Amino acid sequence: MPSAWRRMRMWGVVHAVDDLYQGLVPATVPYFVLDRGYSYVAATGLTLAATLGSSLPQPFLGVLVDRYRAGWMAAAGVAAAGLGLGLSGLVDSYAAVWLLLLLSGLGVAMFHPAAGKAAREEAGESTAAMSIFAAGGSVGFFLAPVLATPALVAWGVGSTALFIPPALLAAYVLHRNRHRQRVLAAAAAGARTGTDQWTPFLVLTGVSVVRSVVFFGVATFIELYWIRHLGASHVLGGAALACFLAGGVAGTLVGGRIADRIGLVRTVQLGGALVIPMLVGLRAVPGPYVPLVFAVLTGVALNIPFAVLVKLGQDYLPTRPGTAAGVTLGLAVSIGGLIGPVFGFAADARGPQSVFSILCFVPLLALALGAFLREPHAAAADVDTGTDTEAGAAG
Repeated sequence: MPSAWRRMRMWGVVHAVDDLYQGLVPATVPYFVLDRGYSYVAATGLTLAATLGSSLPQPFLGVLVDRYRAGWMAAAGVAAAGLGLGLSGLVDSYAAVWLLLLLSGLGVAMFHPAAGKAAREEAGESTAAMSIFAAGGSVGFFLAPVLATPALVAWGVGSTALFIPPALLAAYVLHRNRHRQRVLAAAAAGARTGTDQWTPFLVLTGVSVVRSVVFFGVATFIELYWIRHLGASHVLGGAALACFLAGGVAGTLVGGRIADRIGLVRTVQLGGALVIPMLVGLRAVPGPYVPLVFAVLTGVALNIPFAVLVKLGQDYLPTRPGTAAGVTLGLAVSIGGLIGPVFGFAADARGPQSVFSILCFVPLLALALGAFLREPHAAAADVDTGTDTEAGAAG
């Protein structure tokens, strides 16, 4: 068991490296504006390139992982994510930068289905173990601005090249681990039974999308909220974002342990219920300091269901774990980012505080959808009962 946990930590680390490149895109785009003189429209085009590359292909790549056991895709994906982002600051033409960020996004899309499937095979039925893998992604997002900003300030966009080595090292580690992945994949394929339950999986996807919308809404506007509405300094605004992201890492790890005690569905419902009062506190409490507590608690509550959603999706689709991971880790998360501009219109019209007023109500949809979720074994029993009833009627 200790060796299994060590390997799960390995998956958590490589997931952090992969998602570091997702976080580096919004961190580096402002410096393309400053160093290259790109317009705001051109800057948003770069973000769009990375988002499109990481979102749309993931379900299809998940199908490939499930059908052909393409375990190599995780190593290739993290390498492509790092090379695309790292080289983007070294080329001159906007078209080349756009294509490289598209490549980086595609690398992220390649990584998640294959890594999510392999991590589940390593974790078995332990949600706490799976939460280590999921938390790695949150750590990567957290580290991106922390690591990138000093380099970008000192050396400009050319410093993106400094972030190539971690991707290549992670790809090498995964390549060295390929034999064990094949053994686990073969054993899991032999033991994988059950009926894919698409209706609850679609409901679960809806919950994942809503969670992602709230996450990106808070992450995008929390600094502006502190600076322009609460009258805080830029340093304190950055601290608010750091508190929110750090709370997210803690929430992911705590959620896995809670799920092992009270069940997957109840944990998803718990997170959906807790995040509402935390958002209300974040919006309603005055002053620049006390709301920092609610920034942490919002991150915790919002991420309690994160690893649980990944595992629950794979339980609903027992014969398609790569597809499930591609949707819950990739597509659903990216859709949240694509909806972000809607909040931008609200912020332009009413200020960043209006975004947080809206966000207080958004989790109600996830809470409502969560009421329709059932534990996978219960949902499977319903499917089997329905099939038996139909067979009896036919007889």
